[in-house]
Amino acid sequence: MPRVEAVQALFALAALALSNLVGAANAPANIVWQRQWNQGLFEQAAREHRFVLLDLHAVWCHWCHVMDDETYADGRVIALIGARYLPVSIDQDSDPALASRYGDWGWPATIVLASDGTEIVKRRGFIAPQQMASLLQAIIDDPTPGPSVAVAPSAVVAHRTALGDAKRAAFRKTYDEAYDARYGGWGSGQKFIDAPTLEYTLALVLEERDAVAERRARQTLDANLRLIDPVAGGVYQYSATPDWASPHYEKLLSFQSDDLRLYSEAYARWHDRRYLDAALGLERYMSTVLKSPAGAFYVSQDADLSAKVTGQAYYAQAATARERLGIPKIDTHEYARENGWAIRALCRFYEVTADPQALATAVRAASWVSSHRSLPGGGFRHDEHDDGGPFLDDTLAMGQAYLALYRSTGERDYLAAARSAMGFILIRFKDARGGFSSAPAPIGAMGVFRDPARTVEQNAALARFANLLNRYTADAQYHAAALHAMKFLAASAGTEQLRADVLLADRELAEAPIHITVVGGKADPAARALHAAAVQFPAHYLQVDWWDRAEGPLPNPQIQYPQLTRPAAFACTGNSCSLPVFDPTALARTVNAALYQ
Repeated sequence: MPRVEAVQALFALAALALSNLVGAANAPANIVWQRQWNQGLFEQAAREHRFVLLDLHAVWCHWCHVMDDETYADGRVIALIGARYLPVSIDQDSDPALASRYGDWGWPATIVLASDGTEIVKRRGFIAPQQMASLLQAIIDDPTPGPSVAVAPSAVVAHRTALGDAKRAAFRKTYDEAYDARYGGWGSGQKFIDAPTLEYTLALVLEERDAVAERRARQTLDANLRLIDPVAGGVYQYSATPDWASPHYEKLLSFQSDDLRLYSEAYARWHDRRYLDAALGLERYMSTVLKSPAGAFYVSQDADLSAKVTGQAYYAQAATARERLGIPKIDTHEYARENGWAIRALCRFYEVTADPQALATAVRAASWVSSHRSLPGGGFRHDEHDDGGPFLDDTLAMGQAYLALYRSTGERDYLAAARSAMGFILIRFKDARGGFSSAPAPIGAMGVFRDPARTVEQNAALARFANLLNRYTADAQYHAAALHAMKFLAASAGTEQLRADVLLADRELAEAPIHITVVGGKADPAARALHAAAVQFPAHYLQVDWWDRAEGPLPNPQIQYPQLTRPAAFACTGNSCSLPVFDPTALARTVNAALYQ
């Protein structure tokens, strides 16, 4: 190489090194996350010629923490985000609408959007630093939507209000084929109790005396006992392996509530002491670890005590060793949705055990939510302040909770609150195409956010709630709401997925619940004993009224019972009603006789 060219090459190398040093010095030391989700983000992204990077995570999520510590601490990732991205980090528990839209992408979910609100990339789970840097650079080089972003289907406009025989049979086939006969539970991967699937199975046990369903239900309940913490109580989120032996140790209130309700139901049916012990442990954990001093419930508890003390190490310890170490972090948000789930579960636990403290805990939580999360018109906000609400989940969960409190107590104020919640839902969340949306479309919504998310899970739950509310009141608008939700379910639910919640909604709309009415004064011990026996009956699809004539007619004015000289209960199924029952111990036999005649 000639001397002049060599000198020029040296100068070039020096300039490049100096440029790299200057760039490193000017690069941000860390990512400056925005913590609120709103449509103004896209306006900002357009002004600054950036992409919107949405990190949707969970406070309790182990791999979310790893991604924060490794991926989002990587220098190249930080530099690329600082140069061309508007980073937004949202706790999915705090935003039910985002969680509904992107729940299939797991946590953490990484979503990249253009400034017009169109999706470019959707990635599930942990992304290593090098992969993340390559992904971010590839989007800068070519922002064409990738294969993870499917073409949005046209909006479903539905007409059918029932599944129909063929679709119903296809759902049932999927349900049967998904069962893991070796280990219990449905599916061959992660194991946990999916509440609607077990409810559907218990319905088959009750209504069809299905021996296969009983074996499946009990095998699953027995296997899930391995996920319940024997020291502090509470259930871990799931097992990562199909043998129920590899717990992910986070404890979510949603799982505590579902398992408490279902183990209570199972104990009422089979009187297996193990199921009662499981329910007692779940209730104890909820009412001590996850309950705030004010009486509301917190959201979750982390799996790990720290980066050094993992859940696997911590939860292997006895109580005294855990006390020395401390406790994993608790997410102390108090959301209306999660409290509604907890209240409903505590009501079922109270009905089965007659534990007055459980009912008092449920009533106190409901009072707190009413005081701190209620909205005008009967609805509920999610948190103290909502960025994107109101959300369907909160008002739906509290409506279900109030209906459960009405069944547990017979107090009509709770039924009135449930009706107000349904009225709010009809005004704010009904979609003209069929079904109900997770949240109304925000003002000025762009791209994919112009079409509010409608989910199968939410619409199945709403169909069941509205249907039962109609059974209690004979109000035609609730029946219409249930059918409106079913229009969406019948049109959009794919039979290749396990959707027992859809089967339940379809089944319940077509059949009357078991209906027990107690006739007698609420201060009368005999009437109280009959009511306690009524609410204990082992059926999830159960309607219980308590008619104290001093309160006027029953909420459903179409139902009448004779005037008697002493308290009595009447049991009705879809096609018959019993003679009056005066002995609480005979009530279950009477219901079964009416059910199986």
